[in-house]
Amino acid sequence: MFRFELKAVDGRARRGRLFTPHGVVETPVFMPVGTQGTVKAVTHRILKEIGAEMILGNTYHLYLRPGVEVIKEAGGLHRFISWKGPILTDSGGYQVFSLAKGRFGTRRAKVRVTDEGVEFRDHLAGDLHLFTPETVVRIQEVFGSDIIMPLDECVEYPVDKDYAKKALNRTLMWLDRSLKVKKREDQVLFGIIQGAFFEDLRREAVLKTLDRDLSGYAIGGLSVGEPKEVMVEMTDLVCGMLPEDRPRYLMGVGKPEDILEAVSLGVDMFDCVVPTRNARTGTLYTSRGVVNIRQERFKKDFSPLDPECDCYTCQNFSKAYLRHLFVSEEITAYVLNTIHNLRFYMKLMERIRSAIEEGRFQEFKREFTSRFTEGL
Repeated sequence: MFRFELKAVDGRARRGRLFTPHGVVETPVFMPVGTQGTVKAVTHRILKEIGAEMILGNTYHLYLRPGVEVIKEAGGLHRFISWKGPILTDSGGYQVFSLAKGRFGTRRAKVRVTDEGVEFRDHLAGDLHLFTPETVVRIQEVFGSDIIMPLDECVEYPVDKDYAKKALNRTLMWLDRSLKVKKREDQVLFGIIQGAFFEDLRREAVLKTLDRDLSGYAIGGLSVGEPKEVMVEMTDLVCGMLPEDRPRYLMGVGKPEDILEAVSLGVDMFDCVVPTRNARTGTLYTSRGVVNIRQERFKKDFSPLDPECDCYTCQNFSKAYLRHLFVSEEITAYVLNTIHNLRFYMKLMERIRSAIEEGRFQEFKREFTSRFTEGL
């Protein structure tokens, strides 16, 4: 039910196809983040119209609400949210750690990490919970997502090397425990490669994770505050060691320029909250750069946001109207902005795939980056 095939290669950039029980996904792919069973501000119908093939759900948030029993009684996550396409769910490990550190304006919740698992107080009610590798797999088996992720320990930047080594070993131990309890054959479990920001640890993580012979591999522990050159260096190192016949997933990345760089290194799958979160703050992506739609200069600008964009927003509304909606705090602003940002990302991936097939990816990368960074 699950397989990955390469259609074309241009340098290290890969054009592939991912077969899942709920449909085929063209790669490289960007997965909109549907944290709580929905991509914020848009419906599933809109997602399909703008070209989204696969979405991501979050085990931590879905576990807290609506809860595992509700999703189980609904017949699984696909039926509960009425999404017929593929779903990847992450383990929730990153959210446990990030929420504990008070990121994204949340209050701090106590977290205790042991070899058994992660004990934490949720950010909603403060109740005490325990995530073990076994419970995280069982939760995702109830969800019925196509690709599931094991519990891992994501460390922040910077980190002490001794602790990074300890977290790496713990992640591998948790992976073995996850594989031991996994039962459903219509789901695949990816391995998450940690190792923080140390070359030797990353190499060790790759080699030991490859020993498990998994259906796909995720690069974790990046986009956590490290300099961009460090992220590129670690991605380059890991991709250079991974097998050609398995999909590669760079977790939590990223911005358009980061995606292009990672594709050039051999990454196939991406997810990030950047396009949807930024849409809700008025930060919009265009072929000529990033636009802050709140700016006064757009008050009487009756031109489309991006004349080269084919999305509903750009085909029907002006920058002046989008600015008016946003400064007036109209809900429609979030909808239209999100439609545009996600379509921008979907169109970017379509163009990347075509460029790889035609053997001109590096040329496309240079042209896109030049125009995108020149500004409006």
